[in-house]
Formats: sequence, C-alpha cells, structure tokens
Amino acid sequence: MTQSAENPVVLFERHGEIAVLRLHRPERLNAFTVQMRKEIEAAFDRTDADDEVRAVVLTGSGRAYCAGADLAAGGDTFVAESADGAAPPDEGGLASLRIYRSHKPVVVAINGPAVGVGVTSTLPADIRIASDTARFGFVFTRRGLVPEACSSWFLPRIVGIATALEWTLSGRMIDAQEALAKGLVREVVPQDQVLDRALELARGLVSGTAPVSVALTRQMLWRMLGAEGPEVGHAVESRGIYERGRAADVQEGVDAFLAKRDPKFTDRVSDGLPDLFGH
Repeated sequence: MTQSAENPVVLFERHGEIAVLRLHRPERLNAFTVQMRKEIEAAFDRTDADDEVRAVVLTGSGRAYCAGADLAAGGDTFVAESADGAAPPDEGGLASLRIYRSHKPVVVAINGPAVGVGVTSTLPADIRIASDTARFGFVFTRRGLVPEACSSWFLPRIVGIATALEWTLSGRMIDAQEALAKGLVREVVPQDQVLDRALELARGLVSGTAPVSVALTRQMLWRMLGAEGPEVGHAVESRGIYERGRAADVQEGVDAFLAKRDPKFTDRVSDGLPDLFGH
C-alpha cells in the first residue's frame, strides 16, 4: 500500500488492481476544500493514466465520509470572485465532473456522514455503499444555497424526481436505510466492513473484463441518460461495435470463451479511446 506526497488531504492507496482514494481531514470530518478538489482531480488523472489500476474506490478517514464544505470562513465561505463577470464554476462541480469522466469504474464506500458536497460529489460514481452509521444531507436550502456538484442532473436520475425534490427542498437528514430504500446506495453494511465490501464490488466490476470496453461502456451509459431518443443510442452503439469489433480484445474474448479459459485482454486505456459520440 502506498501513500501520496507530503500533507495530502486525499490519500492514494493501492489494493492490487484497485486504487483507494481516501479523503483525509479527519479532524475536520473530511470537510471539502479547494485543495481537496485539486487532489481529487489529480488522483483521477493518475488512475486514468495507469493501466494497472482497473477501478477506483473513494472513502473517508475517521468517522465521517465528508461533512460538506469547510465553513471555516463563516458566512463568506461561498463568496467567489468572478474574473470576467460570469459565475465561476463551483468547486464541487469540478470534482463531480472529473469523477464522471473517469475511465475506470468508481465505487464509493461511505463510511459515515456525507453532507452537502460530501454526498453530491458521490453521485457520478457507479456504485455507492454505506455504513450503518452513514447519514446524508442535501442541506443547501437550510444554508441559503442551492444544490451544486452537478446534483440537479445526477440526483433525479438516481432516485427519481419526487425523492430528489423532497430531499433537496427540505434539506433534512436521511439515514442509511432510507438512502437504501430510495436507491441512493446499493447496500448498507457495518462500518468496519464498508471498505472491504467496496473493494469486493470494485473487483467484481473488472474481473475478466476488457479495460477499454469497461471505459467505453461507462461513458455510453452515463451519456445516453441525456440522449433525445433510442436512435442516438443506436448510433453510438453502432460506432462502438464497429470500433471494438476490429480490436484485438474481441478476438481474444471470443477465443477465450470458446476455449473455456480466462481471457487476457491487451488493449490499453492509456493508448486512447475511440470517439463514439461524433465529436
């Protein structure tokens, strides 16, 4: 297991083929800062570039996952300067968009309370699991704010519009069992098992799968949520089948299946992904 450089607020650990990114400000309940956003982005740049990393798990140090934005600046916490008169991008949104663009599957092990950006920044992950001590709060209206971190796009797609409206308008706290019932998290486990279970789920996503196919499939499913109709999906999938159909991985995948052996895929994410979206 390795750890990143001096005084990080996001620790980088390796558990075999899984990278664990650990929010690490336990004395502040892992409250979110600009430095944390920058380190999250850098960590995902690192995992995307490393073909030995097949999936990413996010978790927190100590008893919380992330208590939300660090409010050390008091009422001025959310005052942002604009260089050109336009609204600057919110920090949570930058983190969410980087997670959304990940070429590797992302699992979040929510080991404790996740509030504000601490929960909205988990929404672009592929799987979220929660410890039995986790609580969630989309508390923006109780702070005079509005939802951020792209949650107005992600949350209704995950839990449905009615639940998303109830949670965000009321700003009330949600326990782990309600989060499970509404589909925000996949399962609830004891706190001392949450990371191990997340690692198990992450390995299940990548065991015996082709890395490039996983990266493309992740992009396709997320991006098709905003498609105008199935015809758009058909066009994207047709390009995907055309591009992958000529790849070495497909020959290997079929040969391995017919020979009843485990495949050994050689195409690499770091060599670049084909553009399936016509850009």
